[in-house]
Amino acid sequence: MAGTIATMKSITITLFPFLIVILAICFSFCDANSNVLCIESERKALLKFKNDLVDPSNRLSSWVEGGDCCKWLGVVCHNSTGHINQLHLAAPLSVPHFDAPVGEWDAYHRSKNNSPLGGKINPSLLELKHLSSLDLSNNNFSGIQIPKFFGLLESLTYLNLSQARFRGAIPHNLGNLSKLQYLDLGCNQLEGVVSESHFSNLTRLTTLAASQNKLRFDPNSSWIPPFQCRIIKLGQWNLGPKFPRWLKFQKNLSVLDISDAGISDILPTWLLNSSTQFEYVNLSCNQLTGGISYLNVTEIVDLSSNQFTGPLPRVFPTLQILILSTNSFSGPLFEFVCNSLRKGPMRILAFETNLLSGEIPDCWDHWRGLGYLNLENNTLTGKIPPSLGHLNLSVLNLRRNGMSGEIPSTLQHSTRLIMLDLSDNHFNGSVPAWIGVKLSKLEILSLRSNNFDGHLPQKICQLQSLRILDLGHNGISGAIPKCFSNFSAMANKSNQQCYMFQWSSISTNFLFLSALLVLKGREDEYGATLGLVTSICLSTNRLIGEIPKEFGSLVALRSLNLSGNLLIGNIPDEIGNMQLVESLDLSRNQLNGEIPPSFSKLNFLNHFNVSYNNLIGQIPTSTQLQSFESLSYVGNHLCGPPLTKNCTSKGISTDAANNGINSEGSKVNWLYVSIVIGFVMGFWGVVAPLFFSRSWRHAYYRKLDHVGRQLYVFWSIMGI
Repeated sequence: MAGTIATMKSITITLFPFLIVILAICFSFCDANSNVLCIESERKALLKFKNDLVDPSNRLSSWVEGGDCCKWLGVVCHNSTGHINQLHLAAPLSVPHFDAPVGEWDAYHRSKNNSPLGGKINPSLLELKHLSSLDLSNNNFSGIQIPKFFGLLESLTYLNLSQARFRGAIPHNLGNLSKLQYLDLGCNQLEGVVSESHFSNLTRLTTLAASQNKLRFDPNSSWIPPFQCRIIKLGQWNLGPKFPRWLKFQKNLSVLDISDAGISDILPTWLLNSSTQFEYVNLSCNQLTGGISYLNVTEIVDLSSNQFTGPLPRVFPTLQILILSTNSFSGPLFEFVCNSLRKGPMRILAFETNLLSGEIPDCWDHWRGLGYLNLENNTLTGKIPPSLGHLNLSVLNLRRNGMSGEIPSTLQHSTRLIMLDLSDNHFNGSVPAWIGVKLSKLEILSLRSNNFDGHLPQKICQLQSLRILDLGHNGISGAIPKCFSNFSAMANKSNQQCYMFQWSSISTNFLFLSALLVLKGREDEYGATLGLVTSICLSTNRLIGEIPKEFGSLVALRSLNLSGNLLIGNIPDEIGNMQLVESLDLSRNQLNGEIPPSFSKLNFLNHFNVSYNNLIGQIPTSTQLQSFESLSYVGNHLCGPPLTKNCTSKGISTDAANNGINSEGSKVNWLYVSIVIGFVMGFWGVVAPLFFSRSWRHAYYRKLDHVGRQLYVFWSIMGI
């Protein structure tokens, strides 16, 4: 045994020098790889490529003559050979969350608009024989087509040209890239017809993304694709009118977007009821019909803007986002809310504009992850269930239903609410004071067209983030709180918002918050531009007192509507400080005095109405005030352009000067006129029948005789 051990020690000692040599060679080899220089011909090819580019932010400043191209920005070389195998030249782009700070959105827009590459793409890239990955996404190659020589880059496995503003047709020879696994041409200006030959040799393709282009693809009904994709995104292609049958052969499909694809057909049962389990399905903005019993999708479904019917479908337990808006789904919510999805991770439910009916069930306690609930424009009735207040909602929209009752106090626990829209229902009671105390993040509050009454609570002024307040068409009384000046979001000119957020990394689609607002004299729905709006509407209520001068501090307010109330006094001169205001409606009140001269500074005004008040004097001169029609001023004693009434030297309209506007005399004259009119109408109401009808005269005289006899008896009894 001892001899064996001695022998092993001897062998180990003998081999040790060789082990040292091998390790030294390894370290030397690895060190050489880490310092490998790029190939000279490939460096020259990159410099030629750079020379034809437009680089406004000098992103490629490291690309210089004599430098090691393997260390240049966006260039990746093979560790051992030094050959360039990856070019990553995408412009920086990261979409923030919808409630991210404005500064983050500003940085996003700067990175998107100020740093893209442009110019031409030099064929010198053909020198990069080992190039496997090319990313030119989010740049600005406006006006040029996708180079045909890209189809000769035989080593490519990854090609991303999305959002780069390429135009024209897709080159046929891209179909020759037999090693290609990932192809993204989305969000360009591509057009024309795509044929089967475009995909002829793409046998390894797993991702096909080319949404938001004007392309038509209508292969033979017997066509079987050469690829098995996991991701297919062809939104806004023309794939119809029949549902694409070739999708049936995609057995590995996990992500599918064929939205707005001109499909007018019954949804085939093999798609969503198959054994294939999707992560994401977007079939929105087509004309698909039929009912759906089950959605075998794990994360996101968007079936909006179709013609689906029947009850709400059952869903997979892990589903996070379900958008079924603008269809004809019908029936109650109970089964879906209370039984279909218990304790799931659902974050977004959008069921607006359907035919859902009945009451909203009171079983929302297990939906704690839900942040967005939109049930607008259905036929729902009953009260708001208290359990809705147990959720962490950011958005609650129940607009345009038939709901009633008071706002439940449990909603005060929804402290993350950004938008609360209960407009166009039959809700009643007073506006709760806790809205101003508890819902401090609220930016959009719309209680329009309900039966709310009582006074406006002073505590509503604590909503410093509020950008849109719409309480129009209710029965609210009392004075307008002077503390409205505390709405600091309406006083900050640089405080713009973007109510848009990306669903997930799977999808490039965005969800916009929307609100139905009455601005500029008409009702419109604001979606993508909602973040630019700041508005106060208190129209058609029973508000009394004067217009608070404190409104003048809301210098970022775009729209103010106080029409149809009982407001008195002069229009505050401070309103002229709201120099960004575009819509101002003070009509149908009891305001007096003159239109303040400061209104001549309202240069953005494009809707203005002060009709049917008691205003006097000359209309101030400005570019805007003279551009409105006379209907904006009717029912007052105003003069000067745009009215045809001239002003006297004292700035009073000629008709007011002649008739007297202050007018006790005018009132007496009208009194006399009314007496005369009453007498004439009463006289002829009695005399005319007697004059023209003999039967009426006989009946009249018989009645007088009967009354006379009764009076005679009465007087006799009384001893008169």
